[in-house]
Amino acid sequence: RSRRIFVLGIGFFTLCFLMTSLGGQFSAKRLGDSPFTIRTEVMGALESRGVLRRMSDMLEMLMKRMDILARLENSTDFHKGDEARFPLDRFQPAAGLMERIQAIAQNVSDIAIKVDQILRNSLLNGKAVDGRRDQCEVPRDPKYPDCAGKVEWMRARWTSDPCYAFFGVDGTECSFLIYLSEVEWFCPPLPWRNRTAALPSPPPLPRVQAAFRNDLAHLLELIGTGKESLSFMKKRIRHLAQQWLRAARRLEQKLKGRQRDQKHILIHIGFLTEESGDVFSPRVLKGGPLGEMVQWADILATLFLLGHSLRVTVSLKELQSHLGVPPGRGNCPLTNPLPFDLIYTDYHGLQQMKQHMGLSFKKYRCRVRVIDTFGTEPAYNHEEYATLRGYRTNWGYWNLQPTQFMTMFPHTPDNSFMGFVSEELNQTERQSIKSNKVSSMAVVYGKEASIWKGKEKFLAILNKYMEIHGTVYYETQRPPEVPAFVKNHGLLPQHEFQQLLRKAKLFIGFGFPYEGPAPLEAIANGCVFLQARFNPPHSSLNHEFFRGKPTSREVSSQHPYAEDFIGKPHVWTVDYNNSEEFEAAIKTIMSTQVDPYLPYEYTCEGMLERIHAYIQHQDFCTTPSPPLPPKAKSPAMQSSLSPLALSPNATHLVWSPSASRDPHAWPPVASLQVWVSEPRHSCTETCQRHGLVCEPTFFRFLNKKEVFLQLSITCDSTEYEMNHLYPAVAENVHECYLQKEPLLFSCAGYNPKYRRLCPCRDYRKGQVALCRDCL
Repeated sequence: RSRRIFVLGIGFFTLCFLMTSLGGQFSAKRLGDSPFTIRTEVMGALESRGVLRRMSDMLEMLMKRMDILARLENSTDFHKGDEARFPLDRFQPAAGLMERIQAIAQNVSDIAIKVDQILRNSLLNGKAVDGRRDQCEVPRDPKYPDCAGKVEWMRARWTSDPCYAFFGVDGTECSFLIYLSEVEWFCPPLPWRNRTAALPSPPPLPRVQAAFRNDLAHLLELIGTGKESLSFMKKRIRHLAQQWLRAARRLEQKLKGRQRDQKHILIHIGFLTEESGDVFSPRVLKGGPLGEMVQWADILATLFLLGHSLRVTVSLKELQSHLGVPPGRGNCPLTNPLPFDLIYTDYHGLQQMKQHMGLSFKKYRCRVRVIDTFGTEPAYNHEEYATLRGYRTNWGYWNLQPTQFMTMFPHTPDNSFMGFVSEELNQTERQSIKSNKVSSMAVVYGKEASIWKGKEKFLAILNKYMEIHGTVYYETQRPPEVPAFVKNHGLLPQHEFQQLLRKAKLFIGFGFPYEGPAPLEAIANGCVFLQARFNPPHSSLNHEFFRGKPTSREVSSQHPYAEDFIGKPHVWTVDYNNSEEFEAAIKTIMSTQVDPYLPYEYTCEGMLERIHAYIQHQDFCTTPSPPLPPKAKSPAMQSSLSPLALSPNATHLVWSPSASRDPHAWPPVASLQVWVSEPRHSCTETCQRHGLVCEPTFFRFLNKKEVFLQLSITCDSTEYEMNHLYPAVAENVHECYLQKEPLLFSCAGYNPKYRRLCPCRDYRKGQVALCRDCL
């Protein structure tokens, strides 16, 4: 009895499953109407027939097993004594169930035959349309060596992503080849599909000229609503609106009507998307790190005022819509050519684009600009090299041109310096600040209570001379753990924080946060910035904060830009472990008079000027042509000549006056100087020692054997290798090395074994990103 009930139960549940499956397969009308529909939409003809046949086989097997059970019951005496308790009419439903199963099996068999006929007719009709629909063979073309392998992959995996079906792949060989030749580019075009090749491509539409804008209202609409981060950025833009507009008018006059093409630009702020956690929005009102949002607000204002067409996204869904991502899991290219000339994003957005653009990401990544707070050095950017040499981190390995990464401060010339802006003061405000400064008032840099822990010794010394103010976030139930003598204002709105800085004499940092915008704001409001010197310097080798970041940079203080580019009397960097030095610095600062100071590159006009130059001149989608050497008297001499020449004092190389200059080269080659580093110096340091800036785009002019000869460097051997320190010479053994991989040209890095060849250039006062003739 138990066996009979078990078999009947199995039959009943199998029947329910099959009926549900059939209902889903044949009643759904739209993608997503049932859990089985997506599979049906994706499956090809052969798989559809196979599914129906397997269903029919399962039903027949079930019917046979129930028939065996019935015969077993009729032939055994085991149950005869139970007929009184289990009358035969109790099993009448079982007989009815078998009849129903037989009927369903017959129906499925009929449906399979009909579907098979429909599919065959469809294929025949397809053959009538294009003549070759089911007769495609994989072409053997040496120009397309990956074609056969890609077709093999499609045979096995084309159902793994619905995007293939979206592009017309249906499981036939022809559909594979059409996709691989027309959507992707791994196979040659099929001759019978080449219908539009003879048609001339339409001429490109004339570019619209960019015009400076004089109103920021439309930008505020573009940014949108719904997040505290967006509200913060919009408030900042409104607060600085008049300064932005005045700066735009000044730059417009400076450019004197120069022609500028309007660019179509997508701004995708990846760290604000829900998929990346949107970690900043909840912390806006709690004193979290706002430096990134300050920078993004200023980037938006800059691009908009320069007159470019913008789209702003802070969600993955919007990103997919703007890019034209096909439905599916991101394995297929975009449905149409990318409609944007430039894309500004961050590391989170870069990862999202790679996941959803398929092969199009590799095609269009030259248009991407990555806002990268701390920078990415070439050794970490090159995936193969980073993996082989131990430079692999969570944030590098993108194989972009290093200057596509744009930093908050000019950390390394390998990246482009994007920056942000600080508020400028007019003459009346400057005079008011000078007359209202309180020489015994200090403000501590740090809105989180953790920054104050362990600093009691410094605070006690400072408290002997100054009244200490803080802006530490706290909730009413839990006041922050700061000394009782500190006057804590809590988290202040930006305007009130500015007013506090205008009264204070000293703005003091205790080592963290690194390289934020606040010290520049303090200096611009007439404060002296006092910070700790790090000995040894902090880096990824000895400090947790930098571990995993794609840079080997050694940070000598809390704010290296303030230390190196501003310095005394506005910036003091001292050893906090030396109490006497610390106390002496405070006494001197109290008696020192300083005026408000803001570097030009951090003004609205400076940022507009810099980004204008980048947009006009930086092009990572075309390969620069090699320079022509100077004219020679004979063809035999010409190959050995270089466009570089020894300087009059024979200390370095310059661009030869007789060598040709590409008018489109940027920076202009006339600004180039070639210096040889000391063994323990990077090219960044080497150029700085000569009052210059390392320019990585010039490395291609140095990467030649004859340059060593021009600098009187003896080379017993010369080899090409992948190394971010090359071109360089190992002097002890007279071995010279040239760079094999252009993506590894790097201003950063040194080794005691090598003296490096360094490309340097001049720069505009207050605008380190641009050479004197770069605008």
